[in-house]
Amino acid sequence: MILDSPAAFSSSVSVLIIGGGACGMVAALTLADAGIECVVLERDALPSGSTALSSGFIPACGTRWQRALKVDDSAELLAADIEHKNHHGSDPVVTRAVCAVSGPTLEWLADAHGIEFQVLEGFLYPGHSVARMHAVAEKTGAGLMGRLAQSAERAGVTVLTEAQVTSLYAKAERITGLRLQRPDGTHEDIGCDTLLLACNGYGGNRAMVQQYIPEIAAATYAGHAGNQGDAVLWGQALGAQIADMGAYQGHGSWAIPHGALVTWAVMMEGGIQVNTAGQRFWNEHEGYSEASQHVIAQPGGIAWNLYDERLHQLAMSFPDYAELFKTGAIKSSETLGGIASQAGMPEEELLSTVSGVAAMQNRTQRCPFGRDFTAKPALQAPYYAVKVTGALFHTQGGLAIDAQARVLKTDGTPFPNLYAGGGAARGLSGAHVWGYLSGNGLLSAVTLGRVAALEIVRRSQA
Repeated sequence: MILDSPAAFSSSVSVLIIGGGACGMVAALTLADAGIECVVLERDALPSGSTALSSGFIPACGTRWQRALKVDDSAELLAADIEHKNHHGSDPVVTRAVCAVSGPTLEWLADAHGIEFQVLEGFLYPGHSVARMHAVAEKTGAGLMGRLAQSAERAGVTVLTEAQVTSLYAKAERITGLRLQRPDGTHEDIGCDTLLLACNGYGGNRAMVQQYIPEIAAATYAGHAGNQGDAVLWGQALGAQIADMGAYQGHGSWAIPHGALVTWAVMMEGGIQVNTAGQRFWNEHEGYSEASQHVIAQPGGIAWNLYDERLHQLAMSFPDYAELFKTGAIKSSETLGGIASQAGMPEEELLSTVSGVAAMQNRTQRCPFGRDFTAKPALQAPYYAVKVTGALFHTQGGLAIDAQARVLKTDGTPFPNLYAGGGAARGLSGAHVWGYLSGNGLLSAVTLGRVAALEIVRRSQA
């Protein structure tokens, strides 16, 4: 809801940030470094958002961590990978701005706030030319959020939790403040000079999902319940552009019924997906986002990830998988027949599928889906399998922005003091699920939080 501005606010702050996820925290830390007063408003009891539910892996280029591993990367190469994946569907100006600041942003977080990163080695996520996925030591989104929150506390950033923003105040296209609601139903009005929407996508809003991405509406939603599309709805009411509303990050490796992510490294390093008939059904190297659609299309909307001891050990290096293994969700057997029995699929068909994959690896047979198996070892006993479905993680469409993360009006000009990043802004994936390059969500969240805040600082000093 957009309200007319009151004559005065009882309290006011220079910059208000709606959303305490990665985008909001990075922006707040940037402003704190510059001595600019800001307040982060978070609807939950603790800052988390979609970031805490993610893998926590951030693609970035040209970092010192890459150089230490002799990985040659650049903003141009990262942008090329993004645009190759989305068929040049993203805004090229924003794409290049995000790529250019990605590496410097992570190095600033390390140098100024003690958040150290490491590059994930040993495999490449779909669509990436080089190793550029950066993670904190925990290798989880929750670990990343914990470190950002601790840094914000050390920097003296004010974070108001359990503060759900319900309305914005505006006058002549300028945001003047907002109204927030507390758990007891009371309201507070706060004025501001600048507003950053770092809040959410719309994955938790079933009506919006049905409207914009009906093909995934019936799938499991594995994102944050607070992603109700507030930023898009406020923007539309203000007369802002929205773009790429059909884009989203799905995932075809959501373990059920446990509700946990199974790392796609298993697929990239030699694993396969089979349906309940024991048959492969697509090229698993295309990407985990579009995998959601392929898996959902199978009988019962389920598939089984099939792999071996080598890949199981690789997966065990990821905390989410290690926790899932403790629950008993991962099936194992010395024989494919044992896996077939546990998974309830025909043994002969599974044996035939795995035999066919072996033939593809020694070049005596070609993959009907176009996957190249020749670079990885053949699967061998003992075997492992986990039951998965396709899930919606977060949406990628949102408010159109410029290279400074300023929200654009329908005429293409920017609002004077309104910024957006993360799930609130148009992402880097174009307009379709297949345009999502691994890590696009956190890449835009972290970098656009930085970009927006740096622009706010620049304007304050002009």
